[in-house]
Amino acid sequence: MSRQLSPQEASKVEMILRVAMFGEFLGHGVFAWQLKPRFLEMLAAMTGIGGQTAKTLMQAIGASDILIALIVLFKPVRILLAWGALWGLATAIARPIAGDPIWDFVERWTNVGVPLALLYMRGLPKTAKEWLS
Repeated sequence: MSRQLSPQEASKVEMILRVAMFGEFLGHGVFAWQLKPRFLEMLAAMTGIGGQTAKTLMQAIGASDILIALIVLFKPVRILLAWGALWGLATAIARPIAGDPIWDFVERWTNVGVPLALLYMRGLPKTAKEWLS
């Protein structure tokens, strides 16, 4: 049975989701910044990019993931939440494309679900301006 959350309860659930997304993006960002070999393999499998270009791109991805983690923790901007869901889906799909079992994709559905749930709780945007708030 579902029930309506009070504003205080909704605020607590939103904070839980913000912390969860922060952890996801911070962890992945640090691994990308450190040039985790498996991340470089997945990047090559998805894009064909390798070598120094892949390393440079991976560190840029890592830096952006860390920045998104911090922004979402303090101010969950809707466009970043949508990006987080799409990026979570892309990185989950990269697993089986790079040769991992399909279960590595399934295991990462929360990487899509957490930002989507947070976007839903913040309210789906109706105008272009709302995407930035």
